[in-house]
Amino acid sequence: MRILVVCGAGASSTFVAQRVRHAAHDRGLSYTAFAGTEQSLPIDLDAADVVLVGPHLAHALERIERDAAARGTKVVLLPPDVFGDLDGARTLSLIHDVVGAPGDRLPGPGPAVERPAPD
Repeated sequence: MRILVVCGAGASSTFVAQRVRHAAHDRGLSYTAFAGTEQSLPIDLDAADVVLVGPHLAHALERIERDAAARGTKVVLLPPDVFGDLDGARTLSLIHDVVGAPGDRLPGPGPAVERPAPD
């Protein structure tokens, strides 16, 4: 899974991206997480499966969701206290709340299908 963390200037998103990468790695998940800015978002969206939006960009959430939906990308607004998540575990949990955790069952008709773990 490719995770884009967006903030105003890219500084705080760099810390969040690094923590999410470490949390995913500690759980054996081959996720990538990278930082971006509100200005780089139109380009960065093409490389992301999920966008984590810094709490200070809540005013732009509707536009970000619209742009992401056109690409099939999920969006998560991060809580104001996200920077206190020092090991990235809670942020990773927020991602899994939106896209599902590896091993979750995919909904749909017929027999349940296991969601494959990421490569």
